[in-house]
Formats: sequence, structure tokens, C-alpha cells
Amino acid sequence: MTRRERRPRNVARAARALRRLAALGALAMLLWSPGALAGELLATENTPWWVWPLGLFVVCFLLGVIAVPAGVGGGVLFVPIVSGFFPFHLDFVRGAGLLVALASALAAGPSLLRAGLADLRLALPVAVIASATSIAGALIGFALPTRIVQLALGVIILAIVAVMATAARSDYPLVPAPDRLAGALRLHGVLVDRSTSSVIAWQTHRTPLGLALFAGIGLLAGMFGMGAGWANVPVLNLVMGAPLKLSAGTSSFILSLVDSAAAWVYLLKGAVLAIVAVPSVIGMMLGARIGARLLGVLSATAVRRLVIGLLLFAGGRALLKGILD
Repeated sequence: MTRRERRPRNVARAARALRRLAALGALAMLLWSPGALAGELLATENTPWWVWPLGLFVVCFLLGVIAVPAGVGGGVLFVPIVSGFFPFHLDFVRGAGLLVALASALAAGPSLLRAGLADLRLALPVAVIASATSIAGALIGFALPTRIVQLALGVIILAIVAVMATAARSDYPLVPAPDRLAGALRLHGVLVDRSTSSVIAWQTHRTPLGLALFAGIGLLAGMFGMGAGWANVPVLNLVMGAPLKLSAGTSSFILSLVDSAAAWVYLLKGAVLAIVAVPSVIGMMLGARIGARLLGVLSATAVRRLVIGLLLFAGGRALLKGILD
């Protein structure tokens, strides 16, 4: 059997493994959730300290595998899930969330570049603007009461679910001609899609609108400690016209720059706790390396549905926690 003949079988096996992983993760969260709010303090007192870092490592490893193929970044899944199911203050979770998103982006970056699934020219202009606004967002997040931030986080996560569930999808958008700004920035190139064995020439348009949207994305990323990959991919794909897989891959480089800027604010405020950040970052980096390999051969449809389900569950939990606290 040749290598090309083995590839569909390997893809099918990877898809089945990912579905089983998703089912186990969903079952674990469902078993974890009943009574979690009422018994959180009691459980914390009776639980050995090492259980929480170990739990963070396992959860972040699974999130890293899922996040890269879906192009959403680790932070957007990490913050609502960890803040809802772990007994850590929201500021520490947000600070770790930025480092988690940064770690997953850096871990996946080399593989994405070698595979031609990311483009630095496309990432740099939007990342510069989003980085500046992410610093402002982080300062706003610290100025607001924790309860307000928790409520806003739940609302934003549920809004993300609505956007992801209703947004149109276009693997290869039709861009008749690039605008002047896109031409000046040389936002064009060629994408080699290994899953379909095709070569696609791409270019972008509506670049000023895309830059304006990324300014808002950076603000949200800094305020809630989320990587905002959920917004990077739709803007690159649906607004600017980049291919879907290229948008998902390039999103990782945007996250690495934006989160680096916002993370300094959390570091200076003392909101980065080692027992939260270290196991989370290690787990996310290991999982992201596997997720980067799946991106080249696996359809993002199943992963996208899984992400929507996880965000719906975590967003509802964050909203409930903000109301009851």
C-alpha cells in the first residue's frame, strides 16, 4: 500500500480518535458540574494541592489538540472552562489564559509554517493594531469588579457561540481584486492544501475594515484574557477573503503577538500564578503540537462543532457563576 493510499485511512482514524476524545471530555465535564458551585470551597479544602495542577495539565492538553484545528486559540476555551470548574480567582485565570493562548500559538507555529498553512505578511499588519488595543483592554479588565467581568465573560462567550454557529463558511473565498492597501502590503500568496492535493492562489480585500475589526478583537483579548482566535479566523476568512485553512493557521501568529502585549500588563499586576500558568502552558503546548498536525489532514467541521458545544456549556457556567457570586 502506497503512502497516498494510506492517507485516507489515517485521516479516518484521526477523526474517530478526536470524536472519542471529545465524548470523554464532554462526559467528564458533565460529571464534574453538578453541585460544583455549592461545594467548591469544601472540595478545595479536602482536595490535595497537586490535584489542581494535574487537572489543569490534562484539560489544557485536550484543549490544545482541539483548538489548533478549529483555529480558535487556547485562551477562548481555557478561560471560561477553568474559571467555571477550578477554584482560582478570575484574574489569575485570565493571566494564565493569555500565556496559554501564547504557548499554543508558539508551539503550533513552526509546523504551520513548514506546512505552508500560515503567512507572516498576512499576520503582521493586523497583529500590530490588535496588540495596541489589547493593552488597553487588559487595563480596563483590571479596573472593573470581578463579578462584572465574570458576567461579561459569560455574555461574550455565548455571543461567540452564536457567531460561530450562524457564520457562513467559505473554504476558498472569491476575491475579484485586492484593494490598494492589500496591494501595498503584498497580502497575497499560494496555499497548498494537502487534504485535497490542490494549489490555490489567494489574495485579500476589504483590508481597512479588517484592520478596524482587529482593533476590537485586541480589546476583547486583553480584557478577558482570551486569545480571540474565534474572531481572527472569521475576519481573515469572511471579511478579508483569505482561505479558511490559511486563516486558521495565520491566527496562531496573530495570537502570539497580541497575547504577548497583553500578558505584560497581567505580569506587572501580579496576576500570573505559577501553579495555574505552568501546568496549563505545558499541557497546551503538547496538545497544540498534535493539533497542528491534524490541521493539515483533518476537516475542521467536526472540531468546530465540538468547540461550539464546549463554549456553549462553559459560557452558561460562567454566566451562572457571575450571577450567583
